Amino acid sequence: MNNFTYALAAFILLHVGVSATGLRALIVEKIGERTYRGVFSLVSIALLAWLTFAFGHMRSNPFDPLNQALWAVPPWGRHAAQGLVLIGFLFAFAGILTPGPTSIPGEGRPLAEDTPAKGMLRITRHPFLWGVVIWAAGHLLANGERFAPMLFGGLGLMALLGARSIDRKAAARDPEGWARFASVTSNIPFAAIVTGRNSFVFSETWLRLMIALAVFLAFALLHPYLIGVPAVP
Repeated sequence: MNNFTYALAAFILLHVGVSATGLRALIVEKIGERTYRGVFSLVSIALLAWLTFAFGHMRSNPFDPLNQALWAVPPWGRHAAQGLVLIGFLFAFAGILTPGPTSIPGEGRPLAEDTPAKGMLRITRHPFLWGVVIWAAGHLLANGERFAPMLFGGLGLMALLGARSIDRKAAARDPEGWARFASVTSNIPFAAIVTGRNSFVFSETWLRLMIALAVFLAFALLHPYLIGVPAVP
């Protein structure tokens, strides 16, 4: 195991082994919700910085076993990946800007205030987390090295488990409010719209989507400098 492997394991363990389990409740009982959120955020940022540094170091070493190819990426894979990454950015950043009881910044807000759900929450209760899942799927298509299933598969799975954990905590916190909120939303994107329990309102979302698109374009331009490879070959 190298530094990248340790950093990735620590990052996933924090979010799945602590935040998504009963250990979170035990810690909150000891130090309080507000302190827990502050400490959790600081540790998450520190681990993300470690992971980013370790990933860059690993990728810069051509002899690192994790850079060996597991499969050949087909020509169409990179084009499909770019589309998925764009969709992932739109979901994630528009989702961050959409307040709600299941959003990352707003988790814990009263459910009654967000019934019926609006904006990106009409599409899915977890737009940011599904953005991570779609982003990870796109990167799996574009990368055939050994590190890809570890990094992108691990982060995608972490996001899926996170969505389930947030739903479970919200339902336990306010069963009646959760029932109302869940009746007009869905975890799986567009499921509530397809089944007629909600409808998409573009006027509620277009500005957030434009901001998310701008973030995507900026990151695509900076990708060679931040990651070391161009976003568009």
